Amino acid sequence: MPVPKTQKSRAELICIAMRSAILERALLPGMKLPEDSLGERFGASRTIIRQALEKLAAEGLVELRPNRGAAVAQPSLEEARDLFELRAQIEDLVIARLASGLTAAQEEALVAHIAREEAAQSGPSPISIRLATEFHILMAALTESPVLIRYVNEISYRCGFTLSQFSRPHSTHCGIQEHRDIVAALKSGDVLRAQKIAREHLDQVAARAQFNGAEFNSFSHLEALEPYASPVRQNG
Repeated sequence: MPVPKTQKSRAELICIAMRSAILERALLPGMKLPEDSLGERFGASRTIIRQALEKLAAEGLVELRPNRGAAVAQPSLEEARDLFELRAQIEDLVIARLASGLTAAQEEALVAHIAREEAAQSGPSPISIRLATEFHILMAALTESPVLIRYVNEISYRCGFTLSQFSRPHSTHCGIQEHRDIVAALKSGDVLRAQKIAREHLDQVAARAQFNGAEFNSFSHLEALEPYASPVRQNG
């Protein structure tokens, strides 16, 4: 049976809120995500909560464990390395699409996003990482290719998640200039140069992560979700 539009829209709002909470480390790896507790927090039914969790599981941010419920995923550095290599190959296609004819509106959207990244520099590192991730997702969206959008979204969110756990504090700051360089290369129309700059950027992002591992503490409270859940409740 098709999901009613109102329910689908609400599930997407919850998904967006929880995704931000995970990428910004308000919800930590291993933290349990009981459907009933999330339903109370967001003012939504368990059915809608389940839809949001399934979407987050498809993005690699949540684990759906049989008979044990959902929990925030616990990323590994080995997975991160594989994802970055795959991501670079897919983003080559994104770059080729955009560099072949970047419009003024597309350039304006990318520049505006970089401005948001700059504004977040003085804030918590996980927020900067989320915005940096969303720059690449925006590039894919500008191609208007459903296939590229789907795969870049999934892989980028997984990469962003691992970076939020392993990256050194403020290690995304020099990435902003790299994003500017990517936009300049796209504007020039030189596909090979743009791809080279984008690949070097992803290599640098991976290199700025800490590769000595990280300890995950599953002890956390859903109260940390409140700043993300409150706008969803008010919208409903």
